[in-house]
Amino acid sequence: MRKRFVLTAMLAGLVPLSALAFSAPHGARVNPVSNAVFEVVPRSSGNGPVFWCAAADYARRALGAPWTARIYIARGRGVSETTGRRSSVQFTLDPAAAGIQPMPPSVSLNALRAGDNMSVQEANSYCHIPPRRF
Repeated sequence: MRKRFVLTAMLAGLVPLSALAFSAPHGARVNPVSNAVFEVVPRSSGNGPVFWCAAADYARRALGAPWTARIYIARGRGVSETTGRRSSVQFTLDPAAAGIQPMPPSVSLNALRAGDNMSVQEANSYCHIPPRRF
């Protein structure tokens, strides 16, 4: 029994962090980048609602953020730092810790620019929109 436990513990240490990613609606994965920043990596290229929904879901369920907390884009669409996939967006709940300047709320949901922000509640509303397929 002890050998099995030791073997399991050793193998668990070999599992890549991406395998332990948080799963969000629409198949997106969320991985921590640092103590202040987390990264949303969609199943496909993703659009604004997919990124914002996943960020809100992670903020609420993993970080315990209140509905009124604001989510900020720390880095716009780019290559994932945690998985190497081509499409990801990084978010934060603390713009000062992430070193970004908050911007006035944007009317473009798909702009995904650093500093864009919305409340957890507003971002969560995009979880109820079916993802668009092209």
